[in-house]
Amino acid sequence: MAKASTTIEIGGRQLSLSNLEKVLYPAAGFTKAQLIDYYARIAPVLLPHLHDRPLTMKRYPEGVGEFFFYEKNCPKHRPDWVQTAKVWSHGNNRWMYYCMVQDVQTLVWAANLADIELHTSLSLGKKIEQPTMIVFDLDPGPPANIVQCCEVGIWVREIFGKLGLEAFAKTSGSKGLQVYVPLNTPTSYDETKPFAHELARLLESASPDRIVSDMKKSLRAGKIFVDWSQNDQHKTTVCVYSLRAKERPTASTPVSWEEVERCRKKGDPNLLVFEAPQVLERASKLGDLFEPVLTLKQKLPAISKLQAIFHAQDEAGAETAGKRGSETTKKRRGKSSGSSPSARREPARRRASG
Repeated sequence: MAKASTTIEIGGRQLSLSNLEKVLYPAAGFTKAQLIDYYARIAPVLLPHLHDRPLTMKRYPEGVGEFFFYEKNCPKHRPDWVQTAKVWSHGNNRWMYYCMVQDVQTLVWAANLADIELHTSLSLGKKIEQPTMIVFDLDPGPPANIVQCCEVGIWVREIFGKLGLEAFAKTSGSKGLQVYVPLNTPTSYDETKPFAHELARLLESASPDRIVSDMKKSLRAGKIFVDWSQNDQHKTTVCVYSLRAKERPTASTPVSWEEVERCRKKGDPNLLVFEAPQVLERASKLGDLFEPVLTLKQKLPAISKLQAIFHAQDEAGAETAGKRGSETTKKRRGKSSGSSPSARREPARRRASG
């Protein structure tokens, strides 16, 4: 059967859109036309986060719940105005040509390919070895959920605060929370990845009952996996404002720390679930809460400074525990000495009566 198509013009460019009535999210009745409409309308806040970054497309031609595939190399049938980033792949031992979404026309073109999810590099294409941020993906192992992710996320933010750095939060659009620390200063993955791994390890060591840093899925039940491994030149991470291929059209949404704290206090995971219409409304009202991630310049400190924070926490904890132990001992001694006269007299009375 021939595909039903419609030709539209955006910014002087002609785009042919096909199968607009196809339902991509059956549970929500969300169509391909709505997918394209969402990306076109969210473009003003989304495009800066896509600009100049290699994109891995995650395409669902038959909709969520059906066959999907990742597409790293930009399709050969792309329009000639779609820009690409040339990146060497050590795994494939060849050059890869990633799409780069530089404008709304390219964004609509990608959406027409049923590219529901947008996964971007943490680097710009021209400096692929230099990440502009460090990222922590907090993934809950059931029965844990995003509420517990909020607890860990707030802790991560406090740690970076002690290091003099700001951190920003967004939902994954799935079940977790992600914490981004903008750098935008010269660094490398050889610095950011070990730093992220060490922080995850230290968090697990400090709270092994609720945090895990090991990649094994069998260890995650009821805990929050602090995924540090995304800080890698060869990986991509779901972009802010990207829709996710879940039952409903939820999106990876930037949130304020006040919202994170509210979710933690109320214990309601639904407080941090946002579908396409809500995300558009939030962007219209709040602007781009994630804009500082693109512009804020911060220097990643040495790992030794990170370790010093946890060492100080351990010492403070030991000192507190020592004080509590001393107070408990004094109380016990007080109770013991208070009862000793009668205890000492008791044998004497027994001897007298005998």
